[in-house]
Amino acid sequence: MTQFDVVVIGSGPGGYVAAIRCAQLGMKTAIIEKYSTLGGTCLNVGCIPSKAMLDSSHHYEDAVKHFEDHGIEIPGDIKVNLEKMIGRKQSVVDQTTKGIQFLMNKNKIEVFQGVGSFKDSTHIEIKPSKGKSIEIEAKNIIIATGSKPASLPFIKLDKERIITSTEALELKEIPKHMIIIGGGVIGLELGQVYKRLGADISVVEFMDRIIPGMDTSLSKELMKVLKKQKVKFYLSHKVKSVKRKGKEVTVVADDPKGGELTLQGDYCLVSVGRRPYTDGLNADAGGVKVDDKGRIEVNSQLQTNMPNIYAIGDVVRGAMLAHKAEEEGTMVAEIIAGQKPHIDYNLIPNVVYTWPEVASVGKTEEQLKESGVAYKTGQFPMRALGRARASSDIDGFVKILADKNTDEVLGVHMIGARCADLITEAVTAMEFRASAEDISRMSHAHPTYAEAVKEAALAATDDRALHI
Repeated sequence: MTQFDVVVIGSGPGGYVAAIRCAQLGMKTAIIEKYSTLGGTCLNVGCIPSKAMLDSSHHYEDAVKHFEDHGIEIPGDIKVNLEKMIGRKQSVVDQTTKGIQFLMNKNKIEVFQGVGSFKDSTHIEIKPSKGKSIEIEAKNIIIATGSKPASLPFIKLDKERIITSTEALELKEIPKHMIIIGGGVIGLELGQVYKRLGADISVVEFMDRIIPGMDTSLSKELMKVLKKQKVKFYLSHKVKSVKRKGKEVTVVADDPKGGELTLQGDYCLVSVGRRPYTDGLNADAGGVKVDDKGRIEVNSQLQTNMPNIYAIGDVVRGAMLAHKAEEEGTMVAEIIAGQKPHIDYNLIPNVVYTWPEVASVGKTEEQLKESGVAYKTGQFPMRALGRARASSDIDGFVKILADKNTDEVLGVHMIGARCADLITEAVTAMEFRASAEDISRMSHAHPTYAEAVKEAALAATDDRALHI
């Protein structure tokens, strides 16, 4: 029987990063992946393919709506070739997953294809899609089995007309009317893809705002922008029925005034979050405890109740984010090696890849009010930037929340062009416990979108933004 220092179950961003770091630290490492390609949800049917579709659809929208403003005239009709667009998306996925295989080979990590199941706390059975099962032994085991799309109890996902994000990335036609249940990150991103390509989009959200986990100001601004793009929203609506008849899907929801909303479309995207995935893991045989939400229970060191078994990423508590899983994978590898790493979960950024992009890190205004922290606010609109006007990306703002007494930055919330990249400046500043004035005194290249961060910091420091 082959023995390893560490075996990682699951090859998503958390799993493969954990495996690489373990190998870097001199441990004999193996990784087990159920599917034929590495990379997990993120690389195969999540983060990467959705960004490819967002970029392709953005190019199309620019060609149809904005090129003329820039003096670019294209004679004849501009058409979408959805099959080719999805083909390009798949080629991006293929390149990326092959890159992970290269990294496994480079770091001498043994890859096993199949479902990894505990036999006991140190032995794992691997059941491949073809052939006989094998058993391997590990001193340490890292569970990184990720998550799957969640649904509602009364919804029957047929994966043809009533679909999840996975099927939404493989459609054979552009929907006429896509009804999206859930106004969170995934629903809004995919909704914007198909809106750009010509679909009517209706978003039905149970809460009283979209992206409910983020600062309220971001929710309001993003909804304002998406409404201008003709996306329809039904907030505070409780979906109670989703039925398909032929090519038509009917969604019925209770509205906030006691009435009933009925929507009919040709596709319904169910986007109500994700659930931890432990199917086939046989956690009980490993002695590993699972909580009532299906998550693996861990302590602050991401260690389960079994001292040699750890769990990371979507399968444990906390935000279901690829970069959070990566940090946890690195941390666990270093803990196993006897180091003392740490993660500040308050500084894990959150991003929505719509256009404009939305990003935040740290505390929201609602959280600061709830905890009674005295704070001050500095906000700067993107439209006041020369760079934003040059690219016609004038929607949005940057908002900085700082401690009223010490000026330490407590939260940064932004919506606008390239905010997914800009948020890293805020993470870096907050990691070093910068004050708003610290940021305001750093030189920012001109003209850039990043100048909005400096100006918001100036506004938070002493209400002294320069360009407004």
